Amino acid sequence: MNTLTINNLSLTYKNGFQAIKDISLQITNGMFGLLGPNGAGKSSLMKTIVGLQKPTSGTIIFNGIDVSKNPDHIKQNLGFLPQDFGVYPKVSAYDLLQHIALLKGIRNNSERNNQILNLLEKVNLSDFKSKEVHTFSGGMRQRFGVAQALLGNPKIIIVDEPTAGLDPEERNRFNSLLNEISNDVIVILSTHLVEDVRNLCSEVAIINQGKILAKGNPNELIAGLENRIWSKPIEKDQLAKYQSDYRIISQQLIERELYITAFSEEPLPDFTLVHPLLEHVYFNTLTQKQ
Repeated sequence: MNTLTINNLSLTYKNGFQAIKDISLQITNGMFGLLGPNGAGKSSLMKTIVGLQKPTSGTIIFNGIDVSKNPDHIKQNLGFLPQDFGVYPKVSAYDLLQHIALLKGIRNNSERNNQILNLLEKVNLSDFKSKEVHTFSGGMRQRFGVAQALLGNPKIIIVDEPTAGLDPEERNRFNSLLNEISNDVIVILSTHLVEDVRNLCSEVAIINQGKILAKGNPNELIAGLENRIWSKPIEKDQLAKYQSDYRIISQQLIERELYITAFSEEPLPDFTLVHPLLEHVYFNTLTQKQ
């Protein structure tokens, strides 16, 4: 079992901006969702976890070793799939994996070849190993990204906004692949897409402005909002009044009609009680006064 323990982590940049504010988390094998809007501090936290920048205070312990004191330890056990996976033109999938494997220090030729062929099979790209990666569809490219992230048998994998731009079928295939991988390693899914976290993660932390605002099992967080989420359709010119009278956590158009969702411990007149979802947890958490 792999364990990542983050204790009272803070990071302040030289310009005085505090990107991480006293974060503590314990993460083990499986899918862990880091959920927050763009600019919430997700990237700063990821960079600090993998040793690319040192925290101002606090500790990160990966499998018993302090990352700040020994950043090479986590880098040697890390797989990373960035949001935008750039590739060289005119290089086949097999040759590019060969290149990345050498960069990761896999020197034995037969070991490297076997690992590459096994990974191409795992991500369902064996039939395309001689095809140039820059010609791949978005879903194929992301699956290739998983293959390169798994080179060297990492124990922790960080995936940044992996399903942005994928069609529903490719997204489902990609999510199934991530789910399979997470049985044996830590997979941290950094995203602003609530649906991906709901489908994949047994633990989630909601982050905004550098702080963890909520964390736990998604189903337990959802249960905490039972009988407290209310919805109704309104006219657009009524929105400001409802926002002043009630705690509105979100609004959306459904078949061109504006629906508002409110949080309340008590029944609201003319509102309909709705079964809470993880997105209600997310919006309720973000709209609470911190």
